Amino acid sequence: MSQPVKSPRTPPVEPSESPGSRRAAAQRLTMRRKLAAAAMELFATKGYEATTVDEIAAAAGVARRTFFRHFRSKEEAIFPDHDDTLVRAEAVLEAAPPHEHPLDTVCRGIKEVMRMYAASPAVSVERYRLTREVPTLREREIASVARYERLFTRYLLGHFDERAHRDGDDDPLLAEVAASAVVTAHNHVLRRWLRSGGQGDVETQLDHAFEIVRDTFGTGIGAGRPTADRGPAASVSAEGEVLVTVARTDAPLSEVMRTIERALKDK
Repeated sequence: MSQPVKSPRTPPVEPSESPGSRRAAAQRLTMRRKLAAAAMELFATKGYEATTVDEIAAAAGVARRTFFRHFRSKEEAIFPDHDDTLVRAEAVLEAAPPHEHPLDTVCRGIKEVMRMYAASPAVSVERYRLTREVPTLREREIASVARYERLFTRYLLGHFDERAHRDGDDDPLLAEVAASAVVTAHNHVLRRWLRSGGQGDVETQLDHAFEIVRDTFGTGIGAGRPTADRGPAASVSAEGEVLVTVARTDAPLSEVMRTIERALKDK
């Protein structure tokens, strides 16, 4: 396996948001959700094909031009939060602790998507029903999922040497497959939760699914992003029948436990 490549990272620039800009962003999201609620109600009562943009705007109490300031089409209106959620997921990746395992970071990032759905279970369940019935909405949903998958694949690939493609190393392939596995695990848990009517502790279910992904892919992906003057998160040495573990005080517990588990399996 090639070692993760350390590339200089520019510290994220903190946006200097004024109270006015935050208020405008909140108003924008409120209007998007209002239009989405109107669209969903009309789709459920009149049917997707029979509903027009003008009717959605009228039901929301706004003009047609207001609708098009927020959405490009009526099918887009059914997913008002995806753009903002993608931004939040990307922010999780950008703010990742230096020694966090890249796969753990991606799992934390996609939790932003699950939280979006879990914030409004009834709305999410109804949206799921509509997307199952209307092929156009299902295609829109698939396109939204693909955006997250591309984001996470780029992130994992950023921690490996692209030259490994030429050298016959499997790290880049592993990064792409792992990103797909995280998204697939998330979607599997999400669909199961939606089919149950939005009942149950979906984050606990998601954590269990991520453990399976980590057990499958985590040992092959470079553990964390070590800097030049700091070693790995944890190391294990064997002294007879005893394993001695040495870990940094800032090491993520999940990475320490995986290091111990790998050592026990090797024994």
